[in-house]
Amino acid sequence: MLFMDPIYQELIDQRVVLDTGGPIVYLGTLVAVTESVFVLADADIHDSRLGHATPEAYINDARQSGVSPNRRRVMVMRTAIISLSQLDDVVTE
Repeated sequence: MLFMDPIYQELIDQRVVLDTGGPIVYLGTLVAVTESVFVLADADIHDSRLGHATPEAYINDARQSGVSPNRRRVMVMRTAIISLSQLDDVVTE
């Protein structure tokens, strides 16, 4: 069942950031929201534990350079996410 809250509806087909509060961040195009998952297309899952940039640095780079997808589609449990924002709303200064 789709979760039809208008706040999510306006983000459908937009590039978004899903923050987990840990080392993993999800970037991609929000295509659906259900009661239990966010569905992203052309998604990039970034894990800073693998020696890459911190989540914030990675998000800032993606905001400036674009998202580099490593998944065509991913379903992210809503319980794992602490915040959702449109990538264009990320402040890079």
